[in-house]
Amino acid sequence: MAYQALYRVWRPQKFSDMVGQEIITKTLKNAIITGQTSHAYLFTGPRGTGKTSAAKIFAKALNCLNLHDGEPCNECINCQAINNGSLNDVIEIDAASNNGVEEIRDIRDKVKYAPTQAPFKVYIIDEVHMLSTGAFNALLKTLEEPPAQVVFILATTEPHKIPLTIISRTQRFDFRRIGTTASIARMEYILEQKGYQYEASALKVIANAAEGGMRDALSILDQTLSFGDDKVTLANALLVTGAVKQSLLNEYVTAVLAEDVPTSLQVLESILQEGKDAHRFIEDLISYIRDLLLANQAPDMVTVTPDEVFTALSKQVTPDYAYAVINVLNDVQQQLRFTTHPDVYLEVLTVKLASLKTITSQPMQPAVQQPSVAKPQSQSGAVPTTPAARPTIAREPVVTTHVPRETLMVKAEMPASLPAEPSLLAEPKQAEVMPVEGARNIPVSGPAGPVVNTATTGKMAFDGQTVFTILQAATKGALRAIEDNYPDLLNMLSVVEMAKLNQAKPVAASPNGIVLAFSQPYIHRLAQQDANLQHNILQSLNRLTGETLTVALITDDQWVQLRNSYISQYKEKIAVNEMTVPQLAELAVETQPPVEGPVTVAVTPTAVEPVIEEPALIAQAKDLFGDIVTVEND
Repeated sequence: MAYQALYRVWRPQKFSDMVGQEIITKTLKNAIITGQTSHAYLFTGPRGTGKTSAAKIFAKALNCLNLHDGEPCNECINCQAINNGSLNDVIEIDAASNNGVEEIRDIRDKVKYAPTQAPFKVYIIDEVHMLSTGAFNALLKTLEEPPAQVVFILATTEPHKIPLTIISRTQRFDFRRIGTTASIARMEYILEQKGYQYEASALKVIANAAEGGMRDALSILDQTLSFGDDKVTLANALLVTGAVKQSLLNEYVTAVLAEDVPTSLQVLESILQEGKDAHRFIEDLISYIRDLLLANQAPDMVTVTPDEVFTALSKQVTPDYAYAVINVLNDVQQQLRFTTHPDVYLEVLTVKLASLKTITSQPMQPAVQQPSVAKPQSQSGAVPTTPAARPTIAREPVVTTHVPRETLMVKAEMPASLPAEPSLLAEPKQAEVMPVEGARNIPVSGPAGPVVNTATTGKMAFDGQTVFTILQAATKGALRAIEDNYPDLLNMLSVVEMAKLNQAKPVAASPNGIVLAFSQPYIHRLAQQDANLQHNILQSLNRLTGETLTVALITDDQWVQLRNSYISQYKEKIAVNEMTVPQLAELAVETQPPVEGPVTVAVTPTAVEPVIEEPALIAQAKDLFGDIVTVEND
């Protein structure tokens, strides 16, 4: 007899043989025992989880002549005929190749005839989601009110493609993925029955590669047996599945945690030279980080075999770091689906992971401190309170205060710039905008790298002063225009340049400038040192927009600090503009030295407004129009 695959030989023949679907099998058995079977069932779930097998077992149980506790006997004439596929009353249809209206009409015409041999006529329609709309409509009425001796079993991996009118007329059973433990136990049982030698660690690798499908697990096991001359070893399982050795994962993660970029890249190169798939490497790395996370929290759930290196690494990995690594790996896994150069993405990923520990472990520095103006101390030594921290002025009797007339007029007019308070409106100096914690001491200002300054293409800058200049004229429309053109900009660069710039995104834009923020300081440093990349960015932007633009390259951490600093200054400027005259008077006392010729400011118990002499023009206007006149500053 010709050789048969393991998943065919060891296909479940009764409910007790099914793995990982105990709830479904118990429900079906009880329905048969109590005689409460429905006329239509819908079996859904991932591939290889037992949907078709359960349908055939259920059909055997319905027609078994020696039913015992809801289980078919597999010995009577009906059970043997169903196992051989020779019973005409059990019809199995592949909807992928019989998805037309004519096939369903044929079923509708024949369903009215009584079964010839078995008690029930059972229709098993596999991959039912492949039926056409017309075929579903033809099936609808028959499925709703079939003859008493007819049962429909629909199986599919994509239930969302089935009309709700069909689903509502069936009993739905959702088959779940088979757990690793149950899959390993089933493979051990089969290997012991066959008398094959195996390693437990190899079965773990096979179960992980199967991703919850028992049929896939048996197919991989069959392939491993063929490769290893009826022996299942860990080395053979790794070769067959394409998984990465735990020793290589140990070396890779050890180098990443040590922030040793050259060693990390060397380990990655050795992994790729063995022919490992990039997607598989990402999956194995996610599983490995997950095991490191659970090693201290739930050791029983760890899937790898703990060794000395793994135990040492588990003590170094914090939960926050593990969360950050898994998020980065998930993002790269999505990006790999759309690239033809996975090795470039893996190299960038390695550099990113090597610098991730520093970013997650070091606290964020407070916002950039602006230069403060020295406050004159009183005789008691107390320092006057700053305007931002000053409490609300209480309306109570206050003694008469003398304020210099010149100082009060300066504050009352509110010019565009305030010389008395340079910290509120002045832009920060280049030396003050920096260093960011976790940015590997990359300065924002100064000649940190080659600067491209071409009259025809634009200007490249790395200083905070340029960022502030762009923010002063930034608009949402300009940012949206740059975001729309950003994919085209990436496509105009080379693969290596694209990989670098893919780690940056536009965060602010004005008609004359753009701010690009890099998620990784290391990639930002590479961009600073790459004059060709800078020239190509400026040239591509010039071709896309037709404008000569200034491009500022910073890191995400620097962007947060610069943006917060700018917003803080803007809010303080608005707060000063909205101050009342008494508040401005007090601000002037703190910031300006006394000048001869003081003016008297009287404060009454019911009002805190100072008595100020009105200009003659305003007084004449009030005489002509009354109190309806409102004085507004330009």
